[in-house]
Amino acid sequence: MAIPEDQLTTWANQGASDAAQRTYTSVKAAIDAYEGWPSGVTHDHYLQGSYRNSTNIYGNSDVDVVVQLTSTFYHSTLEENQQAALKFERAKYSLSQFRTDVIAALTKYYGSQLVDTSGSKSIKVLPASGRLKADVVVAATYKRYRSDLTLEAEGITFWTIPDGVQLINYPKQHYDNGVAKNSDSNTRGWYKVTIRTYKNARERIYKNKPSLLGKYPSYFTECLLFNVPNGRFGGSYQDNFRDTVNWLHEALNSDTANDMACQNDLQYLFRNTPVTWNLATAKSYVAELISLWNTW
Repeated sequence: MAIPEDQLTTWANQGASDAAQRTYTSVKAAIDAYEGWPSGVTHDHYLQGSYRNSTNIYGNSDVDVVVQLTSTFYHSTLEENQQAALKFERAKYSLSQFRTDVIAALTKYYGSQLVDTSGSKSIKVLPASGRLKADVVVAATYKRYRSDLTLEAEGITFWTIPDGVQLINYPKQHYDNGVAKNSDSNTRGWYKVTIRTYKNARERIYKNKPSLLGKYPSYFTECLLFNVPNGRFGGSYQDNFRDTVNWLHEALNSDTANDMACQNDLQYLFRNTPVTWNLATAKSYVAELISLWNTW
């Protein structure tokens, strides 16, 4: 047996996004309305995750919003003489101070009963009045330098609470690379279709095996498929699913896996770091997708 074409076609559809946009607009209004920002402090805010990348499926709820401190930045490890050469100055306003101000802004706008600060990675703004739950990631600009002190990439960074593990990511590059991969010159629109198909298949796997719930994050689903060659995408929905899954099965069980990249194309997908994935878990995911196909 195989997953029917009409089922895969349904899974390929994008979920509704109107409520996510309203949620983001509301969080933006809360940040912009705050009058307590110190002089000289600048910041940016934008959607990230499935809604930003147009890979959301029916039933997605949480809306990921980045609130980024831009007047202070952190950087890859540089010696003091290198920092001096780049004319760095010690910041007077830190990320921890920025987080305090963001919490104050959200609390003033929504009320403390709707702002949950207990999470290790994000501040939760609870749903109300047509808004979805928002996961607000408070981060600062992160600059990655090459050995010759030229700027290689700019992303974001923050530290988990309370254990203080630094996380570094590149959401804008992730978005841009997803758009490029989905373009007519690459996968002809099949890339994001495939991501949504995999996410819906994952939800069916979770339903069949509740013990796996949460094991295969959306972010890593996108990163995994980013590594599939463009020529493997397309045909019928069944062709597309079978060909991409088969390539991943072969690649994950070969040396190819060592060189796989996250969708930002700046970090390896499989390494022992806080922002990368476990190869055994990825193999488990693909094995479950194959099993779903074979036992439908």
